[in-house]
Amino acid sequence: MTQLTALLSVSDKTGILEFARELHALGTKLLSTGGTAKLLADAGLPVTEVAEHTGFPEMMDGRVKTLHPKIHGGLLARSDLPEHVAAMQQHGITRIDILAVNLYPFEATVAKPGCTLEDAIENIDIGGPAMVRSAAKNWKDVTVLTDAAQYAAVLEELKANGKTSDKMRFAASVAAFNRIAQYDAAISNYLSALQEDGSKAEYPAQMNSTFVKVQDLRYGENSHQTAALYRDLFPAPGSLVTGKQLQGKELSYNNIADADAAWECVKSFDVPACVIVKHANPCGVAIGAGPAEAYSKAFKTDPTSAFGGIIAFNREVDGAAAQLVAKQFVEVLMAPSFSAEALEAFKGKVNVRLLQIALPAGGSRPWDQGRNAQDVKRVGSGLLVQTSDNHFLKREDLKIVTTLQPTAQQLDDLMFAWTVAQYVKSNAIVFCGGGMTLGVGAGQMSRLDSARIASIKAQHAGLSLTGSAVASDAFFPFRDGLDVLADAGATCVIQPGGSMRDEEVIAAANERGIAMVLTGVRHFRH
Repeated sequence: MTQLTALLSVSDKTGILEFARELHALGTKLLSTGGTAKLLADAGLPVTEVAEHTGFPEMMDGRVKTLHPKIHGGLLARSDLPEHVAAMQQHGITRIDILAVNLYPFEATVAKPGCTLEDAIENIDIGGPAMVRSAAKNWKDVTVLTDAAQYAAVLEELKANGKTSDKMRFAASVAAFNRIAQYDAAISNYLSALQEDGSKAEYPAQMNSTFVKVQDLRYGENSHQTAALYRDLFPAPGSLVTGKQLQGKELSYNNIADADAAWECVKSFDVPACVIVKHANPCGVAIGAGPAEAYSKAFKTDPTSAFGGIIAFNREVDGAAAQLVAKQFVEVLMAPSFSAEALEAFKGKVNVRLLQIALPAGGSRPWDQGRNAQDVKRVGSGLLVQTSDNHFLKREDLKIVTTLQPTAQQLDDLMFAWTVAQYVKSNAIVFCGGGMTLGVGAGQMSRLDSARIASIKAQHAGLSLTGSAVASDAFFPFRDGLDVLADAGATCVIQPGGSMRDEEVIAAANERGIAMVLTGVRHFRH
């Protein structure tokens, strides 16, 4: 059997020594560079330095070491072409059968506070990507590895067959080109964001995004559309795509969109909460002493819309909550965990999709909260990009503008209503009371219509709006919206303010005996 040759040159040394030992035990010749070569030699492995192999010394602080015909010829030569084989023989080029390379840590470097342009430039790998591209192009002859997680499978095939399979080499080639694309995208994003004064623009001149496919979906928003789900290359802990499906049918496009709306909303509460979503809008939200109470209250808001809804909890679903939910038709149920009793309650409902998603650790950054730092929306041949609406209101930010001051209970209800309104499509009007939604008006062209719809839905659900608190996601352009809320029974309102007619609206609130607070921030959600 022909001796194999492996070139190992890695920045991240994870698993490389063990991999090299196994390759050596299989009779593989080891080539290496710099720190990797020293690591292998210090461990007693016979390793040939690339400089010795090429007859050309490393130079320019290691910038030039593998950019040599004996390296790239060994990676690019096709064994099925006689002229390639003859060229190798004529020029003393040895075939390189296995290449293990991971790149200088550019992404990690530029993520560090205080990273300078010089630091970034010095961590742009040149020889590594060049070798990876050569090996990946010639996948029929070369196994290229760009991640330590690939080592074990390669060793398994080598031990079993003395070589790697076509299937493995091709898959490794695709992974290699993907890694190069990710690397180049990170470099482009960083460099094209730099401004003349050395600062970084919030939005680079060229935006390169990298997403990894999670799964193909049965269809898109409608059955004549195709769809797939992708995730960020490095998803934030506690985000939807990190969830694990425990049972049920495959998630649909609409399931995922609605589940995301529910999960983002329920994460906003630091007490036990339940959110029920239908068509991307919360139709019932409540807090309680536990998940069962929270669900019971949330369901009361709009039992009709809750049919076939998406339900999210921010606490473990126990047996009591599961028994209540199981009485209804639910598409998706998600929570940080499920008790054994809860899982048993849904065992017979095989179509119900159960998603287990760990809550994020929490912190000041969107990443810490399991949220997107940016939102994007496609327009005709373009992309709208904005920072995500991750603003969370604090009580000390409220400005009371009416003669009547809100009570402590009203402030609790107003803060609850404001949290829910952030996740309701504009124009959004949300009636709340006692830690639950009473009526939700969403997605109307007129704020008046949203207010009327919210009132009608509460009436249909048999819920009184007398003494209720109301949140409006944006300001009232005229007093008529406030009058609709007052006529429905509201006694306090939270809204951003900022209208030309704020004084008129405030005067109307004083006239109708309503306490009003302003946030100074709106929550449009289109």
